[in-house]
Order: sequence, then structure tokens, then C-alpha cells
Amino acid sequence: MNPQYRFFDISSDFRSPYARDRDRIIHSGSFRRLEYKTQVFLNSQGDFFRTRLTHSIEVSQIARSICSHLGLQESLAESIALAHDMGHTPFGHIGGDTLNECLKKEGFKNGFEHNYQSFRVVTLLEQRYKAFLGLNLTYATLEGILKHSYPYNKSFLPDAIRDAFVLDTHPSIEAMIVDRADEIAYISHDIDDGVASGLISFESLKSSELIQTILQKVYDEGISEDEDEMFRYRFNSHLINYLVYSLLEESREKIDNTRVLASVIPASEPIPIGFSAELETQIKKLKKILFQSLYQHKDIMRKMFAGKQAIIGLFNALMEEPKMLPPYYLNQLSLRNKHRVISDYIASLSDRYAMKLYNELYGREG
Repeated sequence: MNPQYRFFDISSDFRSPYARDRDRIIHSGSFRRLEYKTQVFLNSQGDFFRTRLTHSIEVSQIARSICSHLGLQESLAESIALAHDMGHTPFGHIGGDTLNECLKKEGFKNGFEHNYQSFRVVTLLEQRYKAFLGLNLTYATLEGILKHSYPYNKSFLPDAIRDAFVLDTHPSIEAMIVDRADEIAYISHDIDDGVASGLISFESLKSSELIQTILQKVYDEGISEDEDEMFRYRFNSHLINYLVYSLLEESREKIDNTRVLASVIPASEPIPIGFSAELETQIKKLKKILFQSLYQHKDIMRKMFAGKQAIIGLFNALMEEPKMLPPYYLNQLSLRNKHRVISDYIASLSDRYAMKLYNELYGREG
């Protein structure tokens, strides 16, 4: 398949195909709503913590920088990065996991998966054109969104998608870079937000060799941890730079940058974008530390528990009385399965509105 192919006809434009994808994503309602969706800290917990929107922008910046250095398609990476989380529910991963459980409990075996939901958002749920559903993005952008996580061939995918997107192949190199840029972004900003919130400290992370390496770089600049905001900023900058340069060094000689390799590299072959084996091990150890000390911190767990109850409550209430849906989704009930319409509606909500609606439906206002 031609990476620039679109499933519906489109008029010519002064922009490149992937830049046009990027612009359509940025101007979509689903992208704007990411501003009020949880990354780690609920949106209501403060104005300075990352949200799904700021996370997506940071992933985009890192992916663009890597692609620029490697001579790849920056706009393609940018488009995939900006859209990769558009299917996320309110309340972060716990929201998606809970919605998946609610659907399967009701007997709907396909459940909910946020990567595929991102694909559904840009191919079905966003409605901006009379002639077709979705944003009519290029094949390479759609493939990068669909194949954001390995393995690509998931049991719930329709046959038409299996046939069109060749699921026994890797996505483009640009999409692989977005996947690692996603990892770099969330590791760095989760540490920044975690330390800023007081839930973790640099001291509590020093069992990580990677953290020790980055801390030394900040100390070498003559900056102490007493200079809190500057110290966190310099740490974050050094961590991102260190991981990006390491990825470039490890990957540069393994890639073909002469064309966009959409659905070309067999999935049986190793992914050519990555870190050295030693650094991969260090990153895994750091993730384990963050999982134990930050993601499972009692303050985070309490907020996530509240979000989980809200998702369950909204799903049950709307399944029992779907007439409470807004007009657009109410009209969709005659066209699509009720459970999928309701899950699409819940997935589209912001943290704030989901909690507000939950409290309203269960008489918990004020």
C-alpha cells in the first residue's frame, strides 16, 4: 500500500500529505479534549501537571527531533504522536481497563482497548466531512496509530482491518520512533510531576543506575536539589537528551530512510529502533521503581479508585437508561450497538465532566 494513500478522494493542497494529517488531528474535537484527561494526576489536582494533551505534544516534539536527525518524515511522526492517545478514556489507564471490564462482564467479548479506540476516533467517530466518516488520514498515519503496541494482530480487530493493514508487518520507522518517544516522554515527565507533587523524591529513585547517571549531570552543573524547580528542569532535560542520543547511537545504522516503510518490515524481524541492551535493562528497572513508588502511591490509587467507580457507575446507568445520552449519541443507538455507543460516549468524556455526571446521576452533588 502506498504510504500516502487515502481511503477517500481528497482535493490537492499546498501541504505535504502528512502535514495535512497533522493539521486535521490538531483541529479535531477529540484532540482538544485531551487537555482535560489524566496522564498520572487527575486534571482536577492542579494546573501544572501533565495531561494527555501535554503528553502528546511532548511525544511529538521528541519524535520530530529524532526523525529530523535520522532523515525521516517528521510530519508523519508528528501526526502519529499527536493522535496516538486520542482514544484514551477519562482517568488514564484505569478508565480504559475498567470500561473493558464493564463491556466483557456484559458479554461483549471485544471489550475496549485504547489504541484501537484511537484508530476508531480518526476513522469513524470524528465527523467533519459530508462524504465520509473520520478524518481520512493517510495509510501510514493510520497504520502508525493502529500498530502503536505489539503484537499488532489482536483478536478483536475486524477482518477488513486485518486485510488492509497487513498485521504481520511492523509499522513505519517513524511509528516505531513515536513508540519510543512515548516511553521517553512519560518516564521523564512522570518523574518531574511525581517529584513536584511530593509523592516521590530523587532520593527515593537513586537505586536506579539511570537516575544516578542523570543526577550526576545536574550536579556537575553546580545545581543543588535545594533549587527545586531549576533542578527538576535540568534533570528532565538531561534525561530526555541522554535517552534520545542513546537511541540515535544504537539505531542510526539499522534503518532505511530512503522511503516510508509502511507495512514492509516483517513483524518477525527485530524492531530496529531502540536502546543498547544495558540501557534497556536500566529503563525496565526504573519503570519498576516508578510503578511501585509513584503509580501505586496511595494518593494516586485513591484518585484512580474514584475514577474506576465513576466509569462503572456511568456505564451501568447508561446501559439501564440510554435516554440520558446526549442527542448525537442517542441518535446513534438506531445505527450501532448500544454498548458500543455508550462506551464511545464514556471514552470521550473529560475527567471533570465524567466525575460531575457520575455525581449528578447518583445524587452526590454538593
